[in-house]
Amino acid sequence: MNNSDKIEPIKAEKAKDMKLEHIKSAVLAGKIFIYPTDTIYGIGCDATNQESVNKIKEIKQRDKDKPISIIAPSKEWIKQHCIINQELDIDKYLPGPYTLILKKQDPNFMNHISNTDSLGIRIPNNNFCKQIQKANKPFVTTSINIAGESPYTQIKQIPKQIKNQVDHIIEQGGLSGHPSTLVINGKEIKRD
Repeated sequence: MNNSDKIEPIKAEKAKDMKLEHIKSAVLAGKIFIYPTDTIYGIGCDATNQESVNKIKEIKQRDKDKPISIIAPSKEWIKQHCIINQELDIDKYLPGPYTLILKKQDPNFMNHISNTDSLGIRIPNNNFCKQIQKANKPFVTTSINIAGESPYTQIKQIPKQIKNQVDHIIEQGGLSGHPSTLVINGKEIKRD
């Protein structure tokens, strides 16, 4: 990975000027991003790249078996890979500050992300996340922090030891600081 002295955070408004092809190729190459969502800063990569996913778990010092969520490339992708109850209106929640916990169509699908029969799905209402979706790959979305610690709402709060281990940092100033609301079986569960 790169040394953080070489990684200057890119302002989100300038990230819009990054060529979409550059972002897509970075995602497809397994690069690791610190990026803004509509709630807090996240760390992510192409969720199909198991090596990069494992690196994120190492950076966060997270139990390798603990599930993580993804940004779905589209609502169609969600319908293709997850079971959506008739009562659940995904348009009510996505895009937005929610994580839907949905049953997988195939219980073994993306087991390196979640080794349960469910998957946490997000589509943040954030311009950079919309660019990420254009790579047409599920993208890891987990808070940027050491497991058990509070998530970060500003890039300057993130320790250098974490910044040293990523490839791209996208900055959008201070964020709300509230993790996404979980939606499980149609019930909203706020997290601290």
